[in-house]
Amino acid sequence: QVQLVESGGGSVQAGGSQKLLCTASADTAMYSMAWFRQAPGKGREGVAIIDRVGRFIEYADSVKGRFTISRDNTRNALYLQMDSLKPEDTAMYYCAAVFSPTPVMSDSWYDYWGQGTQVTVSS
Repeated sequence: QVQLVESGGGSVQAGGSQKLLCTASADTAMYSMAWFRQAPGKGREGVAIIDRVGRFIEYADSVKGRFTISRDNTRNALYLQMDSLKPEDTAMYYCAAVFSPTPVMSDSWYDYWGQGTQVTVSS
């Protein structure tokens, strides 16, 4: 029902910042959303989740204090601001959505996925 497209990835030095954008083809106001990431040879790791209106948010311990998830339903947009980046943040980052008021930090919960955008952090 909804297509998701991520953008904003690229190469950055450790300690730097990057902001990812996910745009949806349809209204996002009824979808909980999330960011996941996947490094080579590893499974998808939950990064951050957000409810329909952006009032309930959770982060993975590995990114808490460094990353900020936000959304703008008037623009059908989801954002991930990444600060103080580390080499271990290097991964393909995916946007995900589910028709539910409740987000969960599990990839199996989400029905819709973007194609991913690569983030590479160098030492």
